[in-house]
Amino acid sequence: MGELSGRTIIITGSSRGIGRSMALKFAKHGASLVIAAKSAEPHPKLKGTIYDVADEVKAAGGKALPIQVDVRAEDQVHAMVESAMKNFGRIDALVNNAGAISLTNIEETPIKRFDLMQNVNSRAVFLCSHAALPYLKQAPEPHILSMAPPLNFKSAGLRNHGPYMLSKYGMTMLSLAMAEEFKKYRISVNCLWPKTIIATAAIEFAVGNRETLKHCRKPEIVADSAYEILTTESGVLTGQCLIDEELLRQRGFTDFDRYAYDLDYAGRLHPDIFLDE
Repeated sequence: MGELSGRTIIITGSSRGIGRSMALKFAKHGASLVIAAKSAEPHPKLKGTIYDVADEVKAAGGKALPIQVDVRAEDQVHAMVESAMKNFGRIDALVNNAGAISLTNIEETPIKRFDLMQNVNSRAVFLCSHAALPYLKQAPEPHILSMAPPLNFKSAGLRNHGPYMLSKYGMTMLSLAMAEEFKKYRISVNCLWPKTIIATAAIEFAVGNRETLKHCRKPEIVADSAYEILTTESGVLTGQCLIDEELLRQRGFTDFDRYAYDLDYAGRLHPDIFLDE
């Protein structure tokens, strides 16, 4: 029996990348996973659908419920939560991982892209958390975890990526507020963010290119960090903006080369833009 045995965890944006890695990590420790994402059909450039990940979760020893959901749609989010309860009878954790990114400045960001980032990032944290709250209140060890950065108003990214940073800092602010508000329910609410750029499709296609991936770490470092958070006793760790490497070092991890996308570049990793002052 794993440490997450019997627990149900909803992960948004879990058809690929960091969300997929989290799902597989949690599955190996006995969790039931709600694989929630828009990707129900194969994409010509991006591998992975909710059904592919659900099959991988089952193969890893977990239970899986694939649900196609647009985190911008209130009715779909509530239906996702109700389906989770109907299938698994409980919700123990919500991981707000779905995201939209455009590293453009204010002048060059179309309003349609601006709205997309605010709605998929910060608004979805509010919507998904609000929908799951009644059931999290019933869980013995409830957690909300958002993929959001620490507040850093000295970041060089403010000069060039204001709209995206607003959406991510909104996730952070909402998470910190929930941590305080939900203490009375013993719900732990935290943010998690990578110290370095993570090798995902978003990095390859929206930020850089395949060459950029050489300077990244694999999503498994974030998944391992998320596991450490979700297996920490409820109420002990809350209201924190955690960095993956720092948290893992505190928990006794020492081998970080294994997370390198390309071991030859392990000493030349790109720091995440939110942490680069």
